[in-house]
Amino acid sequence: MEVTSPHCAGLDVHKKTVVACCLTIGSTGELRRELHTFGTMSADLLKLSDWLSSKGVTQVAMESTGEYWKPVYNLLEGSFEILVVNAQHVKNVPGRKTDVKDAEWIAQLLRHGLLRGSLIPPLPQRDLRDLTRSRTNLVRERVTVVTRLQKVLEWANIKLACVVSDINGVSARKILNAIARGTCDASSLANLAVGSLQHKHQELEQALSGRVREHHRFLIAAHLSHLDFLEAQIATFDARITQHLQSQPLPCAAQTTNSFSPDQPDSNSESSSTQTPLSWEAAVNLLDTIPGVARRTAELLLAEIGLDMSRFPTAAHLAKWARLCPGNNESAGKRLSASIGQGHQWLRSGLVQAAQAAVRCQGTYLASVFRRLAPRRGKNKAIMAVAHRLLRAAYYILLKREPYKDLGANYLDKQGKEQLLTRLCRNIKQLGYQVSLQLCSESAP
Repeated sequence: MEVTSPHCAGLDVHKKTVVACCLTIGSTGELRRELHTFGTMSADLLKLSDWLSSKGVTQVAMESTGEYWKPVYNLLEGSFEILVVNAQHVKNVPGRKTDVKDAEWIAQLLRHGLLRGSLIPPLPQRDLRDLTRSRTNLVRERVTVVTRLQKVLEWANIKLACVVSDINGVSARKILNAIARGTCDASSLANLAVGSLQHKHQELEQALSGRVREHHRFLIAAHLSHLDFLEAQIATFDARITQHLQSQPLPCAAQTTNSFSPDQPDSNSESSSTQTPLSWEAAVNLLDTIPGVARRTAELLLAEIGLDMSRFPTAAHLAKWARLCPGNNESAGKRLSASIGQGHQWLRSGLVQAAQAAVRCQGTYLASVFRRLAPRRGKNKAIMAVAHRLLRAAYYILLKREPYKDLGANYLDKQGKEQLLTRLCRNIKQLGYQVSLQLCSESAP
């Protein structure tokens, strides 16, 4: 088998140890195999780097085992070409698994060019990922705390959620703060409502007539305090993300292809043109033009897929990487499960949320896609199809440096009409007749 990396090393990374297998070519052309075990402290990893450099290693491969590969990657990134590979792609024969054999197997695969590295974004994008993912966790935690607060209200016979749409809204927060301070009169609590909720005074009185004990007041006050803390933290992360986006320098001009339609087949044969550099802040503003995509979702998209679309040959490659397209599972000519499988949880969850918002935008292409697919494929698969189109739209927006252009609600109808006419004309010609189509003024759209 052809050798593509004569001086390489495979690393089997664990929490406390790293087993390294170095494969090099000796002075007489023989294969030299050397093994060494290092710790995972910074000093030990620096010794690993020096040891690999002394052996003339140029390429290093290791599994993406949880978070344990990151400290190793941080200290080896600038000195070697590192491949972080999927653990499923480097499985050894069952019954032969040891740390030493795993390191040797990874090194052998790397030596013959049988490994494909995962996409590791540059450092600024990794920092943005950390910020957006931490903010997402805070938002999810806030939802959890609101749920806990709702449970306490139910225990206290307070049916506030039956009257207000959001128990964390302005009126609801005023009422809950008053309950936590010891106010028991339902009429006084109902008078705290503002806006349109003032017209539901009688319903509020009935909902707020419960049996609130001191125990419930303590829990309500604790949850409200927790919500205030989380909202302050989310605001801090918002400001930090905005600062990070604005502080990034402009990238170099990139070669990009011409415009595409979301439903046209991908092709790289189009003529290319040099585009002006796009800043991170400008990219977020462009992604924000997509229906259903707010600024936070746009920041998440940029953090996960990056600004440079040249790493993905087509939009289909990006969709496959994010696991937003059907999988391949065929045997003996039979197509089995087409499940999309486990994919990019951060990117996919954000796109699904954006899709659920996009399908509510009436008169848009995305809403028409959902209406056509939902009756026969189900709402979940229809939402996933819309999320797929959102990701394709984001790809072309970043590729072309242009805002989103909606195809219109009747785009699919026009496309179906043309396909129907083409098929009917072909069938008539097969019967030996000539076809001449003329648009009737009465049936014109």
